[in-house]
This record gives sequence, structure tokens and C-alpha cells, in this order.
Amino acid sequence: MLTKIKSIIIIGLASAGIVSGGVMSCKKEKPGLGTIETPPVQPVTSVKTDVTMWLTSVDEAAYLKKQNISLMFTSSTNQNATIEVDTTQTYQPIDGFGFTLTGGSATLINNLPIVQKDDLLKELFLTDDTKIGISYLRISLGASDLSAAPFTYDEVLGTTDINLQSFSIDQERTDMIPILKKIIALNPSIKILACPWTAPIWMKSNNAFKGGSLKSEYYDAYARYFIKYINAMKAEGITIDAITPQNEPLNANNNPSLVMQASEQAAFIKNFLGPQFKAANITTKIIAYDHNADVPDYPVAVLSDPAAKPYVDGSAFHLYAGNISALSTVHNAFPDKNIYFTEQWVGAPSNFNGDLQWHINNLIIGATRNWSRNVLEWNLAADPNYGPHTSGGCSTCLGALTIAGSSVTRNVSYYIIAHASKFVRPGSVRISSNNIDKLQNVAFKTPDGKKVLIVLNSGSSAQTFNIKFNGKITTASLNNGAAATFIW
Repeated sequence: MLTKIKSIIIIGLASAGIVSGGVMSCKKEKPGLGTIETPPVQPVTSVKTDVTMWLTSVDEAAYLKKQNISLMFTSSTNQNATIEVDTTQTYQPIDGFGFTLTGGSATLINNLPIVQKDDLLKELFLTDDTKIGISYLRISLGASDLSAAPFTYDEVLGTTDINLQSFSIDQERTDMIPILKKIIALNPSIKILACPWTAPIWMKSNNAFKGGSLKSEYYDAYARYFIKYINAMKAEGITIDAITPQNEPLNANNNPSLVMQASEQAAFIKNFLGPQFKAANITTKIIAYDHNADVPDYPVAVLSDPAAKPYVDGSAFHLYAGNISALSTVHNAFPDKNIYFTEQWVGAPSNFNGDLQWHINNLIIGATRNWSRNVLEWNLAADPNYGPHTSGGCSTCLGALTIAGSSVTRNVSYYIIAHASKFVRPGSVRISSNNIDKLQNVAFKTPDGKKVLIVLNSGSSAQTFNIKFNGKITTASLNNGAAATFIW
């Protein structure tokens, strides 16, 4: 996790929501005052509609709340701006939406009372009306900066371990592996991406967790380290769908971290990681880069190496610097390779309004409109002090959940991801929709044939607009700053 100044201005305090009666309903969190419930909503008769709408508003009156309004397709015409959805023009398939399950996140969730823990995991990873259907996870291979302390799976004091005889994932058996097993039991098809923040320190140029580079004489051992990890997790019933060779390979300032230049990553992949995966029949994807959109030349350089390219599935990005359009730059250079979006934080204490709009616009809409097969926010859970984290790790990373003992608060990134994960299931495909000024949007067709349109009103006033499909329209409205998912 990049610990330098990020690209989001952070002010205010995030509010949250709870699952109630088939919708994500309003629940205000006041500092130091605990939870204040809103009065129960009386049951209402559902109106007839062609299009279902789920809304999150910046005044926090609605958190991913199903709207009881009639949106019928008709042949009428009007002068409203129109978003036209076209299923005949298709783009990339979608693998899923989710978060990084950091070591700290796993610990906090695993320490919940067992019934509450199981209910929370069902809410997060199942898909009915009261659930949000997370379908993709990123985990750290060893410690990330949101682990309690740095570690790898093969640390030996004052010596080396070329044969990896000391390799062990036992440190993950307390929290990470038990939580992953529960998640997989709920969603056996969930995709898991693993990436290291550092190699074992005896492989590094500076013999430290922070900074340094991988010594070339240990490329072979490090490739075998990945294979031992993938096989050890497989023995636990956990399939690692993909890896990146290094989280943020141009960031030496995190704890832990490791610098790996593009030429070094290409050499590692083509001469060691790729051939060893092939020889060991490892089908886990190798994804390059895993860093900011301001250096698209890095994944381009890796993919331009003719010996490395065959082993690389695609490129992964963060957006702490650069523009989301860089994903299309790399896609256009290598249209046969995939694009992934693998990390973006929400900085504490968060401005619900600003964070909701920035992330929906740049990630849920922006990344997918620029060919990404997934969108992952950063940490799934943190405590009220934004821990656990390493010394020097991110100290202001707001989790999608804040967990304090047995209290769970849902924060803005929970809703950012849920607007997509709940409805755009794996195997969906992005389809055509026209962007309108101040009404950014993206559309998908799901495996069961439903159409999903996610719309953000980034303007300063309410907007009324049409959704057009197959020659007919329905008219909807969004207040300024609001995000909505429409399904038909």
C-alpha cells in the first residue's frame, strides 16, 4: 500500500448502513455516541416496474437502497439526455469486484463472535437481496503493510535457504486460512489474486523488509517460493487464480516493500517464474506491474519482451498517480492481454460524498470502461485506529468495514464495490453505453441475460434522463452526487 500522499482529499467522517428487510438501509454513526437507528420503515406495496433501481445518495439518506418506483420502458419521446444501452457491442468479460483481504482484515473478522462472523461473511460473499456478492479477493503473499508486523514464509536468521527448507505458511493458519476457507465454502468460484510486498530478506540487496531489490542469484529460489506457496494453499483447498510478482514495484517507501524495475521483472518472468510454472503444471496466471497508472511504460516494457510475454496474462494497476485512461493505453498496445485494477484506498476519516463520487467515477465506471476485468478496493476491514498495520505502513487506511470488538460499521468503499459486485456477476460482459456530461455510466450484460447500468450524477444539481434500450425509453432522476444501479 503506497504510503505517500494519495490522490483523494480526505475530510469528515464516513457514515454507514445495515442490512434490513431486503435493502441496505440507513444507520447513522455518531462519534462517541454509538449507533442511532432510524425509525422502522412501514412495508409498502411494490410497484410494477421494468427496471429495478438501487440508490446511494450523498446526503446518506439511502445506502444501496432498493427504490420502490416504476420505471417502465415505453415508445414515448422527450427532450431529456439519453443513455442508450446496446448489447450488440461488447467489450471485456468481467471476473469480479471486491477488496484486499489483508492480514489485519482477516484477524479482525476472525475475532468476531462466531455467529456474527458467519452472518457477516454471508452478507459479504452471498448474493441475495440482503447480500453484496463480493466475487474477487486480493491477498498478500506474506505480510502487507496492513499486517501487524512484516514477515515472509522463509525467514532464516543470518543465513540463506536456497532449498527453501524453512518455507512455511503456518503464520496464516491463525486467521487468513480459516477465513478464506469460510469464504470459499460460501462462494467456491471466488477468484483470489496473491502478491508479495517483499521477498524473504535473505534474497534482497539490503537484507531488510523495507526497500532493496531481489538479488539475481536468488531469482530461481524466488520462483520456487511462489510455487511452494501456490501448492501449500492448494493443499488447504484454496486456489490462487493469479499472482503478481511484486506489489508496487516502484515504491521503496512502504514496510514491507521491494523495488523491481521493469527489466528485472521481465527477466524474472521469462527466465524463472514462467518456465518453472510451466514445468510444475501451475496454471495460476502471472500478471505484470501492479502499480500506478502514471507509468504505463512499465507493463508495456514487460509485454514487449518476446520471451516474457507468453507467460504474462496481463497488467494490473492502482490509481494513486496517473489517469485511468492509461489502462486503455496498455490494452491498445497489447489487445491480446488482460487488464486488471487491483488497489485503491479510502483515506481516513473519509468524506462520504467526495469518496463515493471519485471512486464510482474513476474505478467502477472508469476502470471498466478502460478494459479492466475487475475492480478491487483496498482493505476490507480495519479497527477504529486504522490498524493493524506495520511500523511505517498505512496508518490512515479506512476499511470497507470498521470492526471494534463485536461492532461492525460499513463505510463508503463497502457501497462503492457493492453497487457493482451485487449485480455484475462473474462472467458478465461490458456492453456499450454512451457517456453523457455529468452522467458518467457503464453497462454490462450478465450471464443470465440481465442488463446492468451504473450511473453517477457528478453535477451540482439533480438530473432527469432517459435510459434507452431496444428502441424504448424509461425516465429516471438522480440527485447531485448520487449513484444508482439499474437492472432489467
